[in-house]
Amino acid sequence: MENSAASPIEALDAAIQSHNPFSKTRIVTEQDVWGKGFPDVPTLNKHASDAVFQAVEQVRTSQSSQEKVTSLAITAQPGVGKSHILSRLRHRLERDGGAAFVYASVNNYTDLNLIKYQFQQTLANSFSYTANQGVMQWQEVASAMANEGLKAINADAPSLSPANLLDRFDKVCASWATKNKSFMNTLSQKVCQTKPNADPYIIRAVLWTLSKIQSAFAIRWLSGEELDKSKADELGLPANYGKTNQDREAEALNNVQQILNLVSYYNPVIICFDEIDVKNNSTDDGLPTEMVIADLVKRLHDTLHQSELGQGIVILTVMLPDTWKQKIKPMSGGTPARLSTHTKGKPIELNFLDSNSMIEIVTLWLKDFYEFRNLKPHTQLYPFEENQLKEYGKNKPAVREALTWCEENFKVSRPALPEDPLERFELALRELESGLVDYMENNSIIAKALCFGFETLKGQSIEGVMIEEVTTEIKPKAQNNDCINFKVIGTENGKVVKIGIAVMQSSQNELVAVLKRLIDYEKFDLTRGCLVRSQSKIERIKKTAQAYKLLEKLVSPQDRGGEIADLIEEQIKPLIAVYSACRKCRDYNLTEDQVFDFISQKQLTFDNPLLREILSDPSGIMPVVDDEDERQLLEDLLNPPAIDNTDESDDLSDLFSEL
Repeated sequence: MENSAASPIEALDAAIQSHNPFSKTRIVTEQDVWGKGFPDVPTLNKHASDAVFQAVEQVRTSQSSQEKVTSLAITAQPGVGKSHILSRLRHRLERDGGAAFVYASVNNYTDLNLIKYQFQQTLANSFSYTANQGVMQWQEVASAMANEGLKAINADAPSLSPANLLDRFDKVCASWATKNKSFMNTLSQKVCQTKPNADPYIIRAVLWTLSKIQSAFAIRWLSGEELDKSKADELGLPANYGKTNQDREAEALNNVQQILNLVSYYNPVIICFDEIDVKNNSTDDGLPTEMVIADLVKRLHDTLHQSELGQGIVILTVMLPDTWKQKIKPMSGGTPARLSTHTKGKPIELNFLDSNSMIEIVTLWLKDFYEFRNLKPHTQLYPFEENQLKEYGKNKPAVREALTWCEENFKVSRPALPEDPLERFELALRELESGLVDYMENNSIIAKALCFGFETLKGQSIEGVMIEEVTTEIKPKAQNNDCINFKVIGTENGKVVKIGIAVMQSSQNELVAVLKRLIDYEKFDLTRGCLVRSQSKIERIKKTAQAYKLLEKLVSPQDRGGEIADLIEEQIKPLIAVYSACRKCRDYNLTEDQVFDFISQKQLTFDNPLLREILSDPSGIMPVVDDEDERQLLEDLLNPPAIDNTDESDDLSDLFSEL
């Protein structure tokens, strides 16, 4: 059906020619599970995800402690969507809540002799991801425990949200410390009274995750790693000092059981083992990965002792059909049954796509593609035809196979190009520039466009610099680690200049790494360094930050004498367009020499303000940055926060006035 409010076909075609949404990796990674993930068609293999949620509901509502732990196995050929199912589970739980989520990518388990210890680390890492309430999964559990402890002190105490507890926890700890009392000792003791069978150290460590200051150390301890003795003493936890990996492996199963029993008291837990079909990995005894994971699942199933009040645990394992048939099913001791209790010893099989699901998946991917670009196609499947997709869907492809086909066929039929090469070049610039999106955060494409711009100017004098060479070979290569993108070499006033250029639009942590290299003129054979970064991002750097001190060193005429070039969208966009035109010159029936000639004729790079700014004499002036820290420091000095030094009774009767 035609849409009268559709975007111009030229804009749609330009977007299609500039970016292929199906070209991104089609292998679901751990980051896709925890991050945004791929567009998900909820009806595709709905029976599998529904079975998992049904199992969660069963263990949650069961009145029998014997039925509080169950398991499922999912089998499918490569690319059919095993990891997609896990991503769907995670994102639904993040959106709607209802269970804690653990993702164990077995591909990360590098030593199968330490499988229990590595799984303990998986738990600590998984529970560090954000939950439904906008805090870490650890912190949701810690909040529930803290509220229980507070109610044990005062039955009328209000329940505090995780956000409120996080905001106030460190303040209350500090307030009590000034009175030579320990808030954590009192709170953890009260919680332990409600959980007499739980490990008091694990309870204490989980409660510490409510501290913005101490949470990272608490999670490190919960993962089984050691702490400095001083930090362990501060937290009231064993340091785990001097333990070998074998010691940690011996203790890990008990730690895992304690953690899971504690967490599942408040929320059902879904544990997902993915990528168990890893090859060329085995224990010292020769057991392959599949059998090691199956044995771990069996041990968990048999040793996780849940109370009738617990919310239950569901263990999900995904694998290839041959893995189930050839490796798991022949295992003795009831192992296959332990991997699929919920389905009575049978795995759940995933389905391939069909004509209808092919339409659904393409519609969903294109919806994201067009909405991100504020475009509205005349049909939701453009540039595909519905009959074309249905016909392909009849082949029952795997998801990965279908997305590869979409990538290869995501294109438009181009109308006849103008005969005049210059008109074709101008058409290319218009189409490519109009199709540019989401490039201001792309360090790589910006750097390539700048490098290309300088390439077109070799042999010319710009801002007093005669450009002789442009190179991306920055040596020593290993030490540079791709931080300095390229170097412009030339002469200025009879002297050799070597300008190192680094584009960095990313976080301040990455900025620090880049600046450390950009100011090391001796190591990287530079006479000047230039950082290319948006002024709005520079302004957010605090004067107390390491990045600011490095910027001062770069810019100061008495030190490095380099500069910062403001990355302005209107100045970089045409450079990306001309760079793209050269890369796509065959699409417009142009030669590379013609593209360079047209760029020179129209002086597209010669007159570009950003290129000129990079070559111009550095101003030596530091840009304005955020002075919020200084303002806050002054305010604190003028109006210091009051500290209550009055004594406090042991029953903590005035605790709630502080919280």
